[in-house]
Amino acid sequence: AGWLKPFRHNTVKQKADRLSLLWCCRGFRGHQFPNMALRRAAASSLSKQYDYVIVGAGSAGCVMAHRLVKEHGASVLLLEAGKSNRGSWDSWKNQMPAALTFNLANNKYNWDYHTLPQKHLDGRTLHQPRGKMLGGSSSLNAMAYVRGHALDFERWADEIGSTHWDYKHVLPYFKKAQRHSGEASAYRGHDGPLAVSRKRSRVVKPINDAFVEAGVQAGYPYTEDMNGFMQEGFGPMDMTVDEKGERASTAHGYLWPLLKARSEEDKRAAERLTVLTSGHVRRLLFDGSDSKRVVGVEFADTSGAVHQTFADAEVILCAGAVGSPQLLMLSGIGDAAELEKLGIDVIHHSPEVGKNLQDHLEFYIQFLAKHTSLYPYAATFGGFGGLSRYLFRQPWNAVAAGLGWFILGRGMSATNHFEVGGFIRSAPGKAHPDVQYHFIPGCVVGQLDFLPEHGYQAHCGAMRPTSRGTLRLASKDPTASPLIDPNFLATEDDVVDQRNAFRMTHEIMRQKAFDPFVLKPLSPDANFSVDDDVAVDAWIRQNSHSGYHLSCTCAMGSVVDQDGKVMGVEGLRIADASVMPSMTSGNLNAATIMLAEKIADAVRGVRLPAQEDATWYVPDEWERKQR
Repeated sequence: AGWLKPFRHNTVKQKADRLSLLWCCRGFRGHQFPNMALRRAAASSLSKQYDYVIVGAGSAGCVMAHRLVKEHGASVLLLEAGKSNRGSWDSWKNQMPAALTFNLANNKYNWDYHTLPQKHLDGRTLHQPRGKMLGGSSSLNAMAYVRGHALDFERWADEIGSTHWDYKHVLPYFKKAQRHSGEASAYRGHDGPLAVSRKRSRVVKPINDAFVEAGVQAGYPYTEDMNGFMQEGFGPMDMTVDEKGERASTAHGYLWPLLKARSEEDKRAAERLTVLTSGHVRRLLFDGSDSKRVVGVEFADTSGAVHQTFADAEVILCAGAVGSPQLLMLSGIGDAAELEKLGIDVIHHSPEVGKNLQDHLEFYIQFLAKHTSLYPYAATFGGFGGLSRYLFRQPWNAVAAGLGWFILGRGMSATNHFEVGGFIRSAPGKAHPDVQYHFIPGCVVGQLDFLPEHGYQAHCGAMRPTSRGTLRLASKDPTASPLIDPNFLATEDDVVDQRNAFRMTHEIMRQKAFDPFVLKPLSPDANFSVDDDVAVDAWIRQNSHSGYHLSCTCAMGSVVDQDGKVMGVEGLRIADASVMPSMTSGNLNAATIMLAEKIADAVRGVRLPAQEDATWYVPDEWERKQR
C-alpha cells in the first residue's frame, strides 16, 4: 500500500527525522522541536472506526478537531489531502510571515486553481490559490485578521433565519478563538489558541503612518481597533502572527499543541486524535444503496490505493468553499440534472450546492517613491524561473532580515507588512463600510514580486458585491479541478461600487501626508483620466484580481441548517467558509475560524451565552453622507 504520514502523539518519542533548517536554527532561541516523529505507516493500519471523520485539516478543520477531542472527548480522524506544514526543508516558507508569497505560485502546498474566463473582466482568467497542507489557507494566506462588521452578522441572522448568528452571538466565539497581544477590551479574547498581534516595522513606519494620516486628511476617522467597536476609518491592522514572530495558522494554534502536547489534558486529548496527510477523499459512503445517511469516506493515498474509514457519529466537511461542494457533488448530493449529465448517481437533490459563489475583487493603486519602502529587502531578479525567488537585488538586506527571523523571531521578516489599513463607505446610504484597504510600502507586480524601485500601494476593492457565481464539476473524476466561475462585475451595482472605490482611493493617495515620499504615479499613470467612467471601468477590468475569498457555496439556509447539518441527509455536517450565507466585509479567515468554533459547539450540543452589551459604531447621518 502507499505510505502516508499520520501524526500521533507519543507514538514515538524521538525528534522528527527530517527537521528543516527553520527548526534547527530556531531551536537555539527556545523553540521546542516536535516531540513526535513523522512516522510512516500504511493507511491500512489505521482504525476503521472513529466517532468523527473530518475532511480537511485547514482553517476550520484544525479548530473542529481540537474542540472535539479536547472538549467533547471524541475520537477523531482528521484527513488532509496536502502535506504537513512542518518537517520539510522548505517549511520555513509556511512559518515566516514575510515569505507569504513563496507558496502562492506553486502547487506543493497549494491547490493552485484558476477561474474560468471572466466575461465581465475582458475574458481574463484569475488565479485562485488555496492552501493544501495542515492549516489549509491559514498556512498560505496573508495573515490579515479581519472579523468583518457587526452588521454582517445581523444580516447573516436574517439570511439564515436564526438569531443565533447575530453579532451578540458570534462575538463570544471570536473571543474564544483569540489570543490578542494588545490591551484588554470587550471585543478581544486573550487566552484562545489563535495568536493575533500588531507589528510596526521601524524601517517603513513613516510611510505607513503617512497612509493613515492621508485617510484622516481626506475626511475619514481614525480607528484604533478595526475589529472592535469601530471598523470604519484608518489605523493599525491585526495579523495572525504569534509572540515568536511565526505565522499563527490554525495548525500552529490548534493542532500542533496537541501533537506535541505538554499538559496531561492535551496528552489525553491527543490520544483520541489521528491526523492523516496526503489522503485525498474521493467520495462519501452511505449506509446502503437507498440510504441518505453518511457513514464514512473513501480516500486515496499517494500511490492511488483506495481506503475506506467510518464515523459512528458524523462526517464533517471542512474542505473549504471549493472542496466541500465538490465532494458533495461527487457523492451524489447536488443539482440532480447537473449530476446526471456527468453520470453521477443522485443520492439527494440539493440544487443550491455550488451556487451562490462569492469572492472579493480587488486592485492596486500604485505610486513610485523617493525613499522608504520594502524594495531593499524584497525585490529580486526575474527571468530565472523558481530560482528568481531567491535572487535578491540587495542580498545583504534580505540575509539580515532572514537571520533576524530565524534566530530571534524579529525584524522585517516577522510581519506580513499589512500593518495599516482602512475601511470606508463608498456612497451615502451605505450603513457600514463596503471598501477595504491594505496598505503595502512597496509595489507588487503580478501579486507575487516586488518592483525593484521604491514605491507604495493601496490594495482595495468593494467588499459586498451583488454578483453571484458558481462552482461546478468538470467531470466525475475526483482529481479533476472543478470549474470556478465567480462571475465578477456581473451587476451594475458592482461596477459602480468599484468605480467609486477607485476614485476615493485616488483622492486618499494624493493627500499631503504623502508629499515627503511621492515620486510619481505608477498605476494608473499621471496621464490617466480619473473622471472618465469608461476609462476607469476599463482599467478596473484589466487590473483587478481575486481577493482569494471564495465562499458561500453550501450556504446556511439553503444547503445546510444553522448548525451546519446538510439538509436532507443524515450524519453529515459542513463547517467552513462554504456555509457562509454571504461574505463578510473584509478578509474571511477570522470569520471562518469563528464559524468553526461555533459549529463545533453545535456538534457538542452547547452554546456560549450571547454578549448582550455588544454594540457598534453608527456614522452620523450615514443615509445622506459618504463621510
